[in-house]
Amino acid sequence: MISDNTQKIKLGVIFGGASTEYEISCASCASMLDNTDIQKYDIYKIGILKDGRWFMYTGPNEKIIDLSWEKDTANLVPAILSPCSAHHGIMTLNKAEKKYEILKLDCVFPVLHGANGEDGVMQGLLKLSGIPFVGSRTRGAAITMDKAVTKSITEKYGIRQAKWFSFKCSEFRQCSDEIMDKLEKEFSYPVFVKPCNAGSSVGVTKVKSKSAFPDAVSAAAAVDDKVIVEESVKGREIEVAVLETHEKGKQKIIVSRCGEIIPNNEFYDYEAKYISNGSKLIIPASLDKNVEENARDTAKRIFNLTDCAGLARVDFFADENGVIFNEINAIPGFTKISMYPKLFENAGIEYKKLIDMLIAEAVYSARSDE
Repeated sequence: MISDNTQKIKLGVIFGGASTEYEISCASCASMLDNTDIQKYDIYKIGILKDGRWFMYTGPNEKIIDLSWEKDTANLVPAILSPCSAHHGIMTLNKAEKKYEILKLDCVFPVLHGANGEDGVMQGLLKLSGIPFVGSRTRGAAITMDKAVTKSITEKYGIRQAKWFSFKCSEFRQCSDEIMDKLEKEFSYPVFVKPCNAGSSVGVTKVKSKSAFPDAVSAAAAVDDKVIVEESVKGREIEVAVLETHEKGKQKIIVSRCGEIIPNNEFYDYEAKYISNGSKLIIPASLDKNVEENARDTAKRIFNLTDCAGLARVDFFADENGVIFNEINAIPGFTKISMYPKLFENAGIEYKKLIDMLIAEAVYSARSDE
């Protein structure tokens, strides 16, 4: 742990991952690294390839964002995160002496998106390691990653949301007629078909007819073994950023103003989020005061209901009756065009300060758990 306020914090930043959102993670990581105060932190970049191999990367940040770090062998050192709390860090291979050496860490910032990164898998490993880490713990990460679980919880507590149902891909293979009957009887087209456990709109399809439904299920099934179907909602796309801190031992939840997304595509899909520059982010959104307060209060409530910690972005649709909950993201995008850091920048919390606050909260939470 950190024993001296003047001592640099040894910060491990994990990026990449065996996930369909590998590229997004690399983009988020490079942006985060460019905005981290090197006067405060000794930074150790820990990259995971799509095939699951771990390395400590000592090369430039630019090679992370363009993905060329993978082939920068001169700056790749085999490394693993030790689950042993006595090690409290990563084990790196000393190639010359052909042995592993332990590098202790004070904190880990998992800049990971999707499977194996924000679904509780990495959080469980970090918990075993005994290293403080940014963001939700295992339970909160698992809950928020699974859209059906999240919706079940929020629905129970009366939070307004679109009509939905979910099923396993194996169920669809065995009884597709029953699922199609449910779709036809209870929903009107268009509907959205999504993987339950994925983010960044990967595997998401807007379905406008019965004939297109099986292909949409196949696209979602390529990402996850569980599928969720949601009715299409007419409304403005609104996002709210949430940041957890503690003051004098008491939890403080900071909720940003609302931001609005005007996508350049039919909906805010992967391309609109990360590739094209046509989508507009409006911060703060021009909303009725009561609608905005409804969104902010609901975001805070969902953050606590789903057992989140540290940070989250909560997404809504806004209509004349208020807001409709869409989803929550426990490790929101951190790229230069991502809504989460932009919302807090609007609130007067600059990117560097935001990173400092997240790391400080991680260290505080770990100490309070001891």
